[in-house]
Amino acid sequence: MDFISAADLLRVCGEENITIADAMRERENTAGESNPELTESKMKKALNIMRESAHSPIEKPFRSQGGLIGGEAKKLNDRALSGKSILSGAMSKALIYSQAVPEVNASMGVIVAAPTAGASGVLPAVLFALEEEFGLDEKTVLDGLFTAGAVGYLLTRNSSVSGASAGCQAEIGSAAAMVSAAAVAMMGGTPEQCLDAASITISNMLGLVCDPIAGLVEAPCQSRNAAGAANALISAEMVLSGIKAIIPFDEMAQSMLKVGRSIPSELRETAMGGCAATPTGCSHKCKIFSTQGE
Repeated sequence: MDFISAADLLRVCGEENITIADAMRERENTAGESNPELTESKMKKALNIMRESAHSPIEKPFRSQGGLIGGEAKKLNDRALSGKSILSGAMSKALIYSQAVPEVNASMGVIVAAPTAGASGVLPAVLFALEEEFGLDEKTVLDGLFTAGAVGYLLTRNSSVSGASAGCQAEIGSAAAMVSAAAVAMMGGTPEQCLDAASITISNMLGLVCDPIAGLVEAPCQSRNAAGAANALISAEMVLSGIKAIIPFDEMAQSMLKVGRSIPSELRETAMGGCAATPTGCSHKCKIFSTQGE
């Protein structure tokens, strides 16, 4: 089984009366030498790595290699526990986890690039926030991860998941699109609704530039993981409420690619524009690399 577009995927789901997660499982099981047990085992391993990276910094903060981030997840968790947070429920938990994973990544820890290391906090944030908030079982969370994988596959094949190629919209935007579809699936939505959520999510992040301070995957990458997770939850909630995407997923994926190609090179992971080019951003760069040279 294979599908090369969202239209193909929806056709397969309709003809076979299966979910996106099932269609992705079928695709993986028929690729190379894979089999159902191996496919499921690999996905569980990825989920476990995500879980560890989302939770460990809350207890023991990690300091990034560049020193720009570290400890944010614990601070957010402490505030949530104090009862003073302006957020609650799944959104509050997603914010905390979205900050935790980038800490692990930037300190050279083990994470799952989903679809990239810079956007690695978005999927775990939403998956585990929903799991905990609604008491979902592992099978439901794995279904969400397979659903996210299907959307990621479509974006990799038909658009871009590279900040250097298409800006941060292709990294954080793609991750958010993937997990917005996963969120809808986990909450009982249809395949059509999953892809509607992914389309809305991409449209919300269209044009987002990639401008890492000092060229490091630390800031503003970490806070954008939070923005991606929040965007995904918002899009999922809209669709689950009966709101449809105006633009089909396939068209939105193509639009993201075209927009990405029009973004100046200074704003595509070169650290020559945006946040990286501000006086303070340049100051951080000089400080980081002068220290490392000592």
